[in-house]
Amino acid sequence: MVDTKNQYLKIKTEVDSAIHEVLDSAAYINGKPVQDFTQSLNNYIGAKYTVTCANGTDALQIAMMALDLQPGDEVITPSFTYIATTEVVALLRLKPVFVEVDAQTFCMDIDALKKAITPKTKAIVPVHLYGHAANMEAIMQVAAAHNLYVIEDNAQAIGANYTFSDGTVKKTGNIGHIGCTSFYPSKNLGAYGDGGAIFTNDEALATKMKMIANHGQQKRYYHEMVGCNSRLDSIQAAVLNIKLQHLDSYILARQSAADFYNKAFAQHPAITVPHVADYSSHVYHQYTLILSGVNRDALSAYLAEKKIPSMIYYPVPGHKQAMFASLGTPVHLATTDWLTERVISLPMHTELDADQLSYITENVLAFINQ
Repeated sequence: MVDTKNQYLKIKTEVDSAIHEVLDSAAYINGKPVQDFTQSLNNYIGAKYTVTCANGTDALQIAMMALDLQPGDEVITPSFTYIATTEVVALLRLKPVFVEVDAQTFCMDIDALKKAITPKTKAIVPVHLYGHAANMEAIMQVAAAHNLYVIEDNAQAIGANYTFSDGTVKKTGNIGHIGCTSFYPSKNLGAYGDGGAIFTNDEALATKMKMIANHGQQKRYYHEMVGCNSRLDSIQAAVLNIKLQHLDSYILARQSAADFYNKAFAQHPAITVPHVADYSSHVYHQYTLILSGVNRDALSAYLAEKKIPSMIYYPVPGHKQAMFASLGTPVHLATTDWLTERVISLPMHTELDADQLSYITENVLAFINQ
């Protein structure tokens, strides 16, 4: 599904040199590469403040802690996402409120969002799933009308552009009150280990999140609030600072691979290719098809026989996970359930070439057409 090794080989000299510089400096924690990467990432996203941390899950947790959400407060989020999005909600003893997604973009449905708001609602967590942006302009309008916070889960869409109705363009992660991302190795901007970051344009929030990530302190040994220990180490920052310089070219490579897939599958009645809304670019963290009348498990097994990986993101949505059974009233999300039974993701990374793409598409079509 991902070829990080060959991607590394193309930047090996730069990466190896940067890692050795960290080893020579012995500044493994909060060294100069962390400061350099934080500034570079801040400039790329366009936010006023960036706080780095240990991983994307921590980023979400720190964001929610900084907003002073209290046990029992409701946080609206899609069910069709990776569990980390809602896991932190439960961890902080908040109440996840699962809502539908749009069947085309896989992102939060605006009508469902509006219907889910109650007096206990305090925050909205839209997810830019698979590399496509949620409808942030509409979400921010809803949030403003109800005085709610918006935390963007941008783990799968770093580098994506959102275009507002007035023509303004912003990077995803820099639209809500807080944006969160992950640098897990398979991400579009992936480290060689774990890492994460948080974005905001609010100085007070930035200060607070930085403190929370550092044991609740600004001055060493003086702890003003309950925090955690969540740091991006210097080696990962050094790697990420190099890879950030290549991110736009990585996105173009993914988009080129997606174009190949799209053309190969165009007009096939059993395949729906990824939709791209007018307001969003697509950075294709995943290339995900919707199948119609196809035995998905059999297709996956057939591809595996041909040495072609495939994945189901995500087979069990949040509202059906055992960890949330205690919420009580069953949640019925017809579109989400429909998608989880039909989506399949094909290999998507920066190193795919025409021969590989031809082999993949030919085998997908061979199975479906048999």
